[in-house]
Amino acid sequence: MPIYATTQNRARLGPTCAELHLDDTAHPTVHADKTAFSMYIPPVADALAAHGGPCEAVIVGIEAHICVTQTALDLLARGHKVYVLADGVSSCNAEEVPIALRRLAREGAVVTTSESFLYECMGDAGVEEFKAVAGLVKEGKEGTREVLQTLCKM
Repeated sequence: MPIYATTQNRARLGPTCAELHLDDTAHPTVHADKTAFSMYIPPVADALAAHGGPCEAVIVGIEAHICVTQTALDLLARGHKVYVLADGVSSCNAEEVPIALRRLAREGAVVTTSESFLYECMGDAGVEEFKAVAGLVKEGKEGTREVLQTLCKM
C-alpha cells in the first residue's frame, strides 16, 4: 500500500514525529513539505495520477477540521474514495473532531475506525495476515478505546 505523507511547514513547525519513520525510504511513497492546508499538492497529485484513475485513500492526521478535512474534500472532488479513520485524527481543539467527521461523512467520506478498516481490508479470518493484524488490534485496543470514548462524549 503506497504511503503519501506531508509535513506542515517543517521550517516553522518542525518535522513530523520521528516514530513514523517518514524519511526512511522503505516507507513513504511520497513525503513532502507543504504550506497548503490540504495535502493534495503536486507531488501527491502526481503520485495518485500515476495509478491511472480514482483510488481509495485512507486519511489519518492532525487538525481534523483543517488539513484532514481539506485533503478529504480535495480527494472526493477528484473522484477518489476516501476513508477517514476516526481514531487516527485529532485536533488541538478536541471539540472540532466530531464536527469535522460529521461534515466529512455528509460530503461522502467513509468515516470508520482503524479496527473496522483493517478487518474490512482482510475480509476473511482465513487470510495469511489475519493473526498478525489481530495481534496489532489487540495491542492497540486500549488506546483505541480511549480515543473512541472521548469522541463519543462530544
